[in-house]
Amino acid sequence: MTGVARPAPASGAISHLLYLHGFRSSPQSTKARRVGDWVAGHRPDLVWACPQLPASPQAAMDLLAATIDGWPLEHMAVIGSSLGGFYAAAVAERTGCPAVLLNPAVDPARDLVAQVGELTTWHSGEPFVFRAEHVDELRRIAPPAPLTRPERYLAVIAKGDEVLSWREMLARYGGGETVLIEGSDHALSDFDVHLPRIVDFLGLSPVLTDPIRRAPARPGPRPRR
Repeated sequence: MTGVARPAPASGAISHLLYLHGFRSSPQSTKARRVGDWVAGHRPDLVWACPQLPASPQAAMDLLAATIDGWPLEHMAVIGSSLGGFYAAAVAERTGCPAVLLNPAVDPARDLVAQVGELTTWHSGEPFVFRAEHVDELRRIAPPAPLTRPERYLAVIAKGDEVLSWREMLARYGGGETVLIEGSDHALSDFDVHLPRIVDFLGLSPVLTDPIRRAPARPGPRPRR
């Protein structure tokens, strides 16, 4: 809360958390609301941000830069889903913070070129325009391959993703810790099963009050380059 002094976080502890939704999505997505509810119920001391991202990728990155301006980079983390996972990797590469990538987009410039035109958001039906120049912006902001310091990343990848190739996601983002799910879907309908693993990875030390099963993790293949 504004005007309330917060104790300094312990060394390496996360005090600020950013969540990034996917293409045509919003802060009203199921996963965004679930993480927000968890923060409110278990870690209300965290500074939490889940902004509505504009259609323009460059405008989205500018908004994120403004959102985290003044955040202690050594005490922040980012979670992103689908296109938000792509943005989260870009943010993590620029800030050095840990990141959790949920079925992250690998090459959205390639995949979203077919979406150029007038669209609506999933949750509100609000219209927006995805322009050809937005595809070029995606190419410009793409995080490096391979990612630097892959130990900073946790990738949650569903083999049942009906939108993105799990093999491509694993090859691109599986250099750090990986939860590879047999089945599930692009939306990660079983997200509650994997939330404790995400919390553990970020070192948030929750006091859980609901019996959520823990998902196993395995090391991902290391980048060859």
